[in-house]
Amino acid sequence: MKVNPKITKYIEENILTKYSKNNYGGHGKDHILEVIKRSFEIIDEFNLDVNHDIIYVVAAYHDIGYQENPDEHESVSSQLFLDDENIKNFFNAEEIQIISEAIVDHRASLEYEARSIYGKIVSSADRETSVERMLLRSLLYQTERHASKTTTINDIIEASYKKLSSKFGKNGYAKMYYPDQKYKDYLTEMQELLNNKEKFHERELNLSQKHQKEIDAIFQKVLA
Repeated sequence: MKVNPKITKYIEENILTKYSKNNYGGHGKDHILEVIKRSFEIIDEFNLDVNHDIIYVVAAYHDIGYQENPDEHESVSSQLFLDDENIKNFFNAEEIQIISEAIVDHRASLEYEARSIYGKIVSSADRETSVERMLLRSLLYQTERHASKTTTINDIIEASYKKLSSKFGKNGYAKMYYPDQKYKDYLTEMQELLNNKEKFHERELNLSQKHQKEIDAIFQKVLA
């Protein structure tokens, strides 16, 4: 990873710290660090000739607006980048536009194409490669989404199953531009699990028991 050290210093001190507000649902600092790591793994795997500073910044900012507006966090995150005069000092006007568009495009799907290679890389890096981690992310995300409507864990698990099936099941909407072996292995395992709904529910239920404190904290936060 060949990134301007002044950029990494600014991001680490001023941007990554803000992700503490996104603790639930897989949009926190750990996820951002994983997306940064995966972005550069994909660059190396597919021998992509890109600006490393741009990739790093897109990955670092891509979920920063989640806490403000989960449903529109892509555009909110992009606007927060555009409003950040300090980070903009490192890029020219064309690069700023590329970054802002790529942040929005990280949610590329079968219906929506990323507008540049940068959006394609970070969109691909944003795809999970651990089934266990994805199951937990989905469980916590659906808990936060549905806590005000239900207190039944089975309802939350069912919502998780439907969402993951639509995203990663056969003909799912998740777009992967650079499917390396990590992602291929993940997708195979996830689809096998989704094909067995009973087993899926069992694994999510076991996770809910292991992470009961986090689930309770989400309910307290939402219902406060």
